[in-house]
Amino acid sequence: MKKFFDDIKKDIKFKSAGPGKKLTDDGRSSKPQVPKVAHGTPRKAPTEGAERAGAAALARIEHQHRPVLKTSQDAIRNQVKRELEAEAAASLKNTEVEGSGVPQKDPSCFSVSGVFFICPLTGKTLTKTEREMHIKEAILMRFSEDAIEASIMMIHTFNKDKEKVKAAVDIISKYVENICKNPTEEKYRKIKLSNKVFQEKVSGIEGSREYLQALGFESTSLQVDGEDRTEEFLVLPAQEAEALEQMKVHLERLQKGEPVRAKLDRRTQVFRPSKHATHFELPLDFYNLTAEELKREQQLKSEVVERNTMLRTKAMREKDEQRERRKYNYTLLRVRLPDENILQGTFLAWERVSALYQFVRESLENGWQPFELMAPGGQKLKDDEELALNECNLIPAALLTFSWDAAVQADIAAAGGKTAVLLKAALLENIKTLS
Repeated sequence: MKKFFDDIKKDIKFKSAGPGKKLTDDGRSSKPQVPKVAHGTPRKAPTEGAERAGAAALARIEHQHRPVLKTSQDAIRNQVKRELEAEAAASLKNTEVEGSGVPQKDPSCFSVSGVFFICPLTGKTLTKTEREMHIKEAILMRFSEDAIEASIMMIHTFNKDKEKVKAAVDIISKYVENICKNPTEEKYRKIKLSNKVFQEKVSGIEGSREYLQALGFESTSLQVDGEDRTEEFLVLPAQEAEALEQMKVHLERLQKGEPVRAKLDRRTQVFRPSKHATHFELPLDFYNLTAEELKREQQLKSEVVERNTMLRTKAMREKDEQRERRKYNYTLLRVRLPDENILQGTFLAWERVSALYQFVRESLENGWQPFELMAPGGQKLKDDEELALNECNLIPAALLTFSWDAAVQADIAAAGGKTAVLLKAALLENIKTLS
């Protein structure tokens, strides 16, 4: 095997050595030889990344202990080719990341390790890249338990176009309603799959056929009237009155169905009092930008001062604000409590302020007691605020200040009481120190 690769490298070295010369030449060539150019498109030189990938693969293959393969030379060449292609693909991917200009930081320096979600079907914690595939698998696993429920989940989750989903549900609803109104009419219990309406509205929707089959429709080839051929139909056997009533229930479930979405994991954490509370380092999960866009954003930072000092119209300012909001899908919020401890959680950028209040309230030992939250700059946020977090300039991260409602605190003090513990004991058990 080693000799085989040595021969390959010698052959490459020989071909790349350049033009040769006769032994009788005195070495004082008056003119350099001009290489002949072949007709057609010139061959492009390999990229630096490809050269690195090839060199790494050959070095690895040469030094790695490999068992003797009892196979043909063509098989060996194919195996080497696959490994080189894998190395080249990996090198290209790394080059794109490294060459993007986006600094690669140590994960331990981030304020939170990333954005995570919880699957509502399995309860498993997932990363952004895992959630969609995991939910699909969880839905498909449901068919063994409840085919109706699983097919409804498929229709509303696997298909992103809501208008097309609604159109398909409307057509399926007509099928079922006609059957329930005319239980003895055989024609209503047949759906020709080549039918134009079915093809345009229903067949392209994932889960629609599974739903019809879960209702009892069976795939059958039927003779076409007046022709010597058959076509595929979905046919529902005659149904008893009780089964028809059950079909109506299943149809209502379909009409009220909602997409299965992974729930954002708040990653609730409590920190001891710290002077680093306003320092945030966010992982790339928080950004709604590509690596190239992040590089461009970093280059624009030098222009911020100049832009803020120039006179801008209201429309210009609003445009800049909207652009800033679109950069982030998530925000990391911290709340400094009266005892100086810090409560932290992750939110969707477009969640309402009321969601933030609910998060804080659920973390308090006395959640019934009214309180206020103040954003940076002294802006008071209202519990029933309809504004989104990104509209309150709370992205991509912010430190808010917590305070009890003054009037209620005065009443408690007058009655001789006091609020001794703020956060729930379960949260305080895992308190950490900000670094």
